[in-house]
Amino acid sequence: MKKELMTRRQAVAGLGVGIAGLAVSPAFATDGVAFSAPAALQDPTTKYPRPPFKPQQQPFPGLASKMDPRPDHGEESYKGSGRLTGRKALITGGDSGMGRAAAIAFAREGADVVINYLPAEEEDAREVIALITKAGRKGYAIPGDLREESFCKRLVEDSVKRLGGLDIVVSNAARQQTKPSILDISTEDFDATIKTNIYGPFWLLKASIPHLKPGSSIIVTTSEQANDPSPELFDYAQTKAANTSTVRSLAKFLTPKGVRVNGVAPGPIWTPLQVGGGATNEKLTSFGKATPMGRPGQPAELASIYVQLADNSASYSTGQIYGAMGGGGQP
Repeated sequence: MKKELMTRRQAVAGLGVGIAGLAVSPAFATDGVAFSAPAALQDPTTKYPRPPFKPQQQPFPGLASKMDPRPDHGEESYKGSGRLTGRKALITGGDSGMGRAAAIAFAREGADVVINYLPAEEEDAREVIALITKAGRKGYAIPGDLREESFCKRLVEDSVKRLGGLDIVVSNAARQQTKPSILDISTEDFDATIKTNIYGPFWLLKASIPHLKPGSSIIVTTSEQANDPSPELFDYAQTKAANTSTVRSLAKFLTPKGVRVNGVAPGPIWTPLQVGGGATNEKLTSFGKATPMGRPGQPAELASIYVQLADNSASYSTGQIYGAMGGGGQP
């Protein structure tokens, strides 16, 4: 039988057709799963609003829904992929800021969520529960003041009852009130900040730990203020240093029991904490400008950090503080 021979020119031509075909065909991994189209690059320096911002103040604790511009918590942008399916999360300060961003992300990753908030934040809390429900998960809102030990215990008990257990605890709620110096801080103000930011997490975590099984995760929101305190946030900065120490100390106790403890340390983030007395109008107009990013962060930009720390894939991360400071370099 006469063999059919391929000339060098035919071979090169055929190879060219094959390469062209690869260029227009979907890309496949070695297991045959098709990749989606590549995500467009985004310049982080221009992704969100930059200062100057207009002056604005609200009565403490402030509402995200009344801020201008309104913060982005991932309401439209966060897309889940089932990383936390079946998990049960309790988030304090879940009505706005990083707590709200975490609540939205957790729900879209498949978790049921309880949020805690102050009664004055009811308007924001309702929005969060609606978003959790829209994601197909169970969402519960429990108002109350973390400065009361009895409430902290009841919050955990009610959360366990409603969720059917507890395996993610995010201690996020905080009080921040700017004062020119230590001389301007009353004993009542100092007590309120300490009770909210130190006593509250102590009572919350103490009540939660007996319910946490191996594989559970505790996440504490700290701050750049823990390592680089501002003079006008004398009391707040002290509490954030305490929160940082809580993470590192508690991790040494709980990690051998299979429970991981980590912290998230934000830099300047656009939340009601600022307009509710946490910053002066002078500070607000240029808020975030001093960072290398040139702008404040948005809560949505931290959501993936909370998800990662709660996810089983971060199993070797414990006792760590994860910064999100727009280039500030802390911690």
